[in-house]
Amino acid sequence: MYQFTLVWYEVIFIIRTFIAVDLPDSFRDTITAIQQDFRGNAKIVKPEQVHITLKFLGDVPEESVSRIGDAISGLECEPFVAEAKGVGAFPKPSYARVVYIGTSPDEAFVRLHAEVESKLKPLGFKSEKRAFTPHATFARVKQISKSQRIELADTIERLKDVEIGTMDVNIIKLKKSTLTPAGAIYETLKEVHL
Repeated sequence: MYQFTLVWYEVIFIIRTFIAVDLPDSFRDTITAIQQDFRGNAKIVKPEQVHITLKFLGDVPEESVSRIGDAISGLECEPFVAEAKGVGAFPKPSYARVVYIGTSPDEAFVRLHAEVESKLKPLGFKSEKRAFTPHATFARVKQISKSQRIELADTIERLKDVEIGTMDVNIIKLKKSTLTPAGAIYETLKEVHL
């Protein structure tokens, strides 16, 4: 007599996600021009992918996307006008790892970020421990020489007051990020109008 055991495996698809505000297409030429000053010293983000991340969610089960979308659909933040301006760096210009475009007014983005955090907390997403600094990353720095670091810091200083443009912040997006050898590919999963 044979005995069979039926084993059921559930496949859970995991996707990498974040919530962001896209920069307008009209900023692309200016961003591209600024990026030219950083070629050779940093890995450049495609201009059409430059965005302001409100919350990085990380790897989540694909089945949770609808719950996340529903949660952020309940945002009570009003649309606002913001200015993209100034080049900066994390952790600091003399040791840049991330080079970004800043925003103004920061307070409006900070309120939007706090609202996103509060809507996602019931789903188990932890709040950020560090203060939120709204920014749009356009380059990442890996290993460079001391002279390249000095050149990079000088370029950041020279562009610290550059003006990119004004934008209406009235849509946030839940996005999927697929990492490939050629760089990340972003796909919008849900748009939420403020």
